[in-house]
Amino acid sequence: MEDKSDNTESGSSHYFEREHGPVSTNGLRYSWFKIIFRHDEPAERNFDIVLIIAILASVTVVMLDSVASVKIRWHDWLFAAEILFTLLFTVEYIIRLSVVRSPWRYATSFFGIIDLLSIIPTFLLVLFPASASLTVVRILRLLRIFRIFKLAEYLGEADVLIQSLRKSCRKILVFIVTILVITVIFGALMYVVEGPENGFSSIPTGMYWAIVTMATVGYGDISPGTPLGRVITAILILIGYSIIAVPTGIYTAELAKTYSTKRKKTSCPRCGLMEHDNMALYCSRCGQSLNGVAE
Repeated sequence: MEDKSDNTESGSSHYFEREHGPVSTNGLRYSWFKIIFRHDEPAERNFDIVLIIAILASVTVVMLDSVASVKIRWHDWLFAAEILFTLLFTVEYIIRLSVVRSPWRYATSFFGIIDLLSIIPTFLLVLFPASASLTVVRILRLLRIFRIFKLAEYLGEADVLIQSLRKSCRKILVFIVTILVITVIFGALMYVVEGPENGFSSIPTGMYWAIVTMATVGYGDISPGTPLGRVITAILILIGYSIIAVPTGIYTAELAKTYSTKRKKTSCPRCGLMEHDNMALYCSRCGQSLNGVAE
């Protein structure tokens, strides 16, 4: 019979146990499941701390190996350290797959994919030597800190941002298409007005100049040499300043709408506060219970 106390322990605080579940509820594999996926006992938290230190150290090794002066002197040692870290993360990845109920489901989850991507580049060294630098993707594994230090609730705020971005996608897409049209028109115009003698050797080159000008970056590698070209440049700069804040306004408006829908118009019977979170049971101002209060 399953231990009720263990069920209580693996309640809302153990997200991965609810999503993936241990392959068994006793034995060595369950012990490893708790060490790897839980964060309450000292052994579990120590494992997380060691893992974070190993991730930071492995990323540091990759970055140091990209510095020419360091690589000349310490490349062999850094390469050996990278192989050691890769073997360590590979063993950890295999253990993670072996202790969950559905290995494939974990392997295709967000953290499962990140775990796999953190070890693949080193194995690809035989075919693609430059792939070693891609191991810096291991830094993404530090996202586990949100779970380790009980910060998962803050991810709900990220969900609001993602919802707002999804809702504003169509409007932003229309904006991007408009920008592309303007870019093509001004790129072609400058190709005709300035010509190859002033650096505008093709319409794509003119489009590149238009994007840089409209974004007010101004690299200076291509610039107009005729009075008419300078007038066109001034017009494009003004257009850039006029539209540069448009996507920000679109997104901000959707963000405000999304946030407002997450609030319920429930009046507190004690203090009269109107807006509360949808899942709120008590008033955020005075603590009055909201149960039974009609919307």
